[in-house]
Amino acid sequence: MSSPQIQTILFDLDGTLLDTAPDLAQALNATLLANGRAALPFEQIRPVVSHGGSALIRLGFQLEPQHPQFEPLRTQLLAYYQAHIADQTRLFPGMEAVLQHIEAHSLNWGVVTNKPGWLTEPLLEALDLQRRAASVVCGDTLTECKPHPAPLLHACERIGTPPGHCVYIGDAERDIKAGHNAGMATLVALFGYLMENDRPEDWGASALIQQPADILAWLG
Repeated sequence: MSSPQIQTILFDLDGTLLDTAPDLAQALNATLLANGRAALPFEQIRPVVSHGGSALIRLGFQLEPQHPQFEPLRTQLLAYYQAHIADQTRLFPGMEAVLQHIEAHSLNWGVVTNKPGWLTEPLLEALDLQRRAASVVCGDTLTECKPHPAPLLHACERIGTPPGHCVYIGDAERDIKAGHNAGMATLVALFGYLMENDRPEDWGASALIQQPADILAWLG
């Protein structure tokens, strides 16, 4: 069911706007190898990428956050990732056409991510997207992050669009919860980093999309 009065399209970053998995997988494997562990296959790492550095360390090293090695390993992974942040990361295929359509029709687009600003901003700069986004809200912009609605509402406020005229697109259940909590339409990016046990059809989103072009079809 499309909503004719959408003025602003807000995107989650990893697994929705950008395909960051190749660089994050490389960072995890570099950290594993540096610590005498075997690298993991990309297919095993990809679904975990949306859940951040902690989830990657948990996957790679089978450690929980309270383990004394957990935080040093996470720091090592993020340092490697920061140094190689846009080696292979790109917009998902078809996403550039979506952004151009949004811009050509005087609509706004922005990013709301749980990724911290010190990683988000250099990445968007490297891909020349920072200047095009109407707003970028990072995981450390506010004290709350998704699934709390505050980051989405903050983006609406910055852009000047009421939440009822926004749609939030993400690939994790917390994205859809955040959108619901903020009172906006939501789309699930099925092309993103879904876990094997995820059930996106049960998240209550406005629609499920198979590819970026489906965003334009939904917008009508």
